[in-house]
Amino acid sequence: MKRRIVALLFALLATQLGALVNPAYACGCGAMIPDGQSRIGVDRETSVVRWDGRTEQIVMRFTVGGDAHRAAWIMPVPGRATVELGNGKMFDELGRLTRPEHKTRGYFWPRDHDWPFSSGGMRDGAGAPAPGAAAPPVGVVGREQLGDFDVARLTATDPDALKNWLESNGFKLPDHLATEVKPYVDQGWEYVAVRLAPRGPGRPLRGDLDPLRIRFDSDRLVYPMRLSRMAKTPQSLGLYVLADHRMEPASPIGGSAPEVTFAGTIRPENGPLAELAGAEPVFLTAIDQRFPEPGRIDADHELRATAKDTPYRRAIYHDELLTAGGVPVWLLTLAAAVAALTATSVAVLRVRGRRTAPAATS
Repeated sequence: MKRRIVALLFALLATQLGALVNPAYACGCGAMIPDGQSRIGVDRETSVVRWDGRTEQIVMRFTVGGDAHRAAWIMPVPGRATVELGNGKMFDELGRLTRPEHKTRGYFWPRDHDWPFSSGGMRDGAGAPAPGAAAPPVGVVGREQLGDFDVARLTATDPDALKNWLESNGFKLPDHLATEVKPYVDQGWEYVAVRLAPRGPGRPLRGDLDPLRIRFDSDRLVYPMRLSRMAKTPQSLGLYVLADHRMEPASPIGGSAPEVTFAGTIRPENGPLAELAGAEPVFLTAIDQRFPEPGRIDADHELRATAKDTPYRRAIYHDELLTAGGVPVWLLTLAAAVAALTATSVAVLRVRGRRTAPAATS
């Protein structure tokens, strides 16, 4: 057992070190490229997607690790995009709105941690059912400095032109990125290219990055994912989808089955979430998905309305032994049964005693 534990700890350590050593050229919705020989790994991507049937807005935040001091990030979009800084407080509010309910679930018979099987008292056990027209090869639509982000909005009619543009700006792309971008070029999509660096000089990109808010016209709810097939490590995606109805991915696109962690109507009254959601109540669907083998990702996420707007909230159950007045109910029941059995036995013996007693003689 000790050898197994040591082996498990070693495997976990090797996995964590591997996440820092191996380049993760992609994140959930685009390609993230470190500078020079640095390494960057996207541990988690969380996005809020707002779609009203005509316009789509994505507020995304990355959690990264590694030793890169600068990086470039690319995201394909189906139409002309505008980009601005997002507000991280939005994610805090969504976390509060979608947090699981805690429920108590009683059980009758004692378990291995209950008396008389254990000298300890009762304890809780938890279980949970737990987002061109004809033009030069690359056109710069706009360029803005947003906090730590240098954002360029690009058009491209040649996949290699994107690679050359980024290389001319100091970032080397993986050779096969041009191949992965080609389907977007063929469809006439545009691109958001971002250079990012930490606020403090000399500090690597690590932890939660500032969120970005991207807006574009779209008659379908699409979340670009295809570039993440280049990732070298497993990917994790969390989507908060704000729409008129409960939404679901049309396909797992090569990842694990998407898991809905919350579904219901919300009415934010103020703050960044209210500004994004709008004045009217909106349906929020929270979706988690993992991509253990990113190379199997074969499409972008397209989300569609479900047949019914069924609400859902995760529940975390705390199991407790049923008690009455501090005494286990099973013990009271057993005592009552023993007492009833004893009383019945005594009554039967008395009846039998009367029947067998000798008659009195005169």
